[in-house]
Amino acid sequence: MTVAARRTFLKGIGAAGVLGALAGCGVPAAYVDASDRAAKDLSGRDKRLTFANWPLYIDTDDEDKTRRPTLDAFEERTGIDVRYTEEINDNDEFFGKISPSLMNHQETGRDLVVISDWMCARFVRLGWVQEMDRSRQPNVAEHLDPILRTPHFDEGRMFSVPWQSGITGIAYNKRRLGREIRHVSDLWADDLKGRVTLLSGLDEAFALLMQGDGVDIRKWTGDDFHRMCDRLEKRVSGHHVRRFTGNDYIKDLAGGDVLACQAYSGDVIQLQADDPDIAFVVPEEGAELWAESLMIPNLARHKRNAERLIDHYYDPEVAASLAAWVNYVCPVPAARDVLASSKDRDLAALAEDPLVFPDDTMRERLAIARDITSDERTEFARRWNSIVGL
Repeated sequence: MTVAARRTFLKGIGAAGVLGALAGCGVPAAYVDASDRAAKDLSGRDKRLTFANWPLYIDTDDEDKTRRPTLDAFEERTGIDVRYTEEINDNDEFFGKISPSLMNHQETGRDLVVISDWMCARFVRLGWVQEMDRSRQPNVAEHLDPILRTPHFDEGRMFSVPWQSGITGIAYNKRRLGREIRHVSDLWADDLKGRVTLLSGLDEAFALLMQGDGVDIRKWTGDDFHRMCDRLEKRVSGHHVRRFTGNDYIKDLAGGDVLACQAYSGDVIQLQADDPDIAFVVPEEGAELWAESLMIPNLARHKRNAERLIDHYYDPEVAASLAAWVNYVCPVPAARDVLASSKDRDLAALAEDPLVFPDDTMRERLAIARDITSDERTEFARRWNSIVGL
């Protein structure tokens, strides 16, 4: 399963447009005040919780795919029964599924969900998730990667905790291209005309392209966005960009139709297993570090149980087990030492992989982009979609 299969691209104006339309039809304001977000917590007497995640985003037993070792260990240790569902296939689709309940101050039937941080930003702005009690989460407090602690939408990470993280950078075939790529601007070289793809999704694509223009993506402006679009339009009209893709860029790159592309770090680890000539680069101008994060929706009935499960996954031993299976950027740096001490050669090697545990040089180039606000989204999505052809 690839990162791109989970990180969906924005279709039209997406769920932001839905909210705008509802507001125009006289539906009560969607924002929920902090005093109205909590329900009576049944965790003390009701040892269960419901956890909604993306497909193939947790470790499974090689002999029995119905078993999830890290989750099973939590259940055995705590006596809490976890109903684990793989129901999230698209951020906007999931938003549409649970937003009516949240908007109308009703339970969603889920105690814990994992969504991309750009969608987490929307939930936080709407007041649709509960603040976590860090006194119940000592592992999170101690082991959460400092670089992930202060996203623009949740400065103290009190409403969200990264499940896994990743990097949007550039993948290319070293052997076929015959040279290195070190900068975003290298994508625009003459010998790559018609052999470059970019990601279709606004939220997935814009940050790296801005970084190529020298923009600090932590505090980009509308002018920065439109300047980037102006330049991109010229490259598209000049047929330099072959096409805009979802996760199908993997096939293009592996097959040789494309020599370089915007890509996700997790995908490249999988590609390199079949073709060691595939390289992933964090450009010298920088790359976007993103996360898909755990959140507790409003009126969840098992909040304390959910907080305990989140903290379980921040135990370095547990985080190492999960990282070894999913191969994304691990949000628990201490898991690296656990893997490095393994007698299993492959696990020990994973500790040295900068796409799972970024080294200091790579970390200096990584930044979390300021999210697109609700006021900006309709305008920016319309411009972006006109370029991409959506």
